[in-house]
Amino acid sequence: MNKLRQLDLNLLVTLDVLLSEHNVTRAAQRLNFSQPSVSVHLAKLREIFGDPLLLPGPRGMQPTARAEELRIPLRDALQALERAVAPGGGFDPASADNTWRIAATDATETAVLLPALPGLRAAAPGTRLAVVELAPARIARQAEQGEIDLAFHTTDDAPPGMRQRVLFREHYVLVGRSGHPKLRRKPTAAQFCTLEHVIVSPDGGGFRGVTDEALAAAGLTRRVVLSVPHFLFMMSVLANTDLVAMLPSRLLRGSAALQVVEPPVDVAGYDMAMLWHERSHRDPAHQWLREHLADSV
Repeated sequence: MNKLRQLDLNLLVTLDVLLSEHNVTRAAQRLNFSQPSVSVHLAKLREIFGDPLLLPGPRGMQPTARAEELRIPLRDALQALERAVAPGGGFDPASADNTWRIAATDATETAVLLPALPGLRAAAPGTRLAVVELAPARIARQAEQGEIDLAFHTTDDAPPGMRQRVLFREHYVLVGRSGHPKLRRKPTAAQFCTLEHVIVSPDGGGFRGVTDEALAAAGLTRRVVLSVPHFLFMMSVLANTDLVAMLPSRLLRGSAALQVVEPPVDVAGYDMAMLWHERSHRDPAHQWLREHLADSV
């Protein structure tokens, strides 16, 4: 109790943000404090805990072992306090004015957000939704710092420690323009390999993907002649040329300009999941958003 009497809430909030940011300047920006004020808070915290807490490092300030011990209990305690002082009652979407930020690829924008959007606007007309580009390597940090509320990503590559909910199981289909002369029936593996393929390469410029790995296991290769960064452009290419592609099946819903054929090669599908940080798990507004999105797919 003696330690607790030396602390005030501002010091604890500052420590929580510092342990998230590892940088005094960024912490000051998030807290809307001056940088000297945050430095004063850190000095007081060091005195109270008898530990440096954060030390200069090559990539910002590095937490000490004592600081790492404090991280999760402190976050849990502040969240509990936030819930305790929050207004009573649940989340009312009709009167809500939340701004949600979701990280997604253009594929999951089409497969998840597009079908969910009409219901979201009808149920929560005062809310706003910001869709930001998915950066897989930064998902966990963005969620921890509150920069995003949700991310859509495959379960195989999901960052450890994040909450997740599988939305659907996806599989790949062979796609070309409607009336494509070489897709009137399912091609053989040899015919498939002679077709000119387009591939989405999120990292840019790649000409190999999961289909090529499946073909290689059978001693086969295909002709990939075009690499693009986004599915939207790929589908325009497919509709206006004789190029073909292996695409997630959900992207083809309602697309009259394209036709779908079962591929002659077995390409492993994937589970698409919704990811979020523990800090948001019990928030009523966040829970409502997650349920709405899951019910819409």
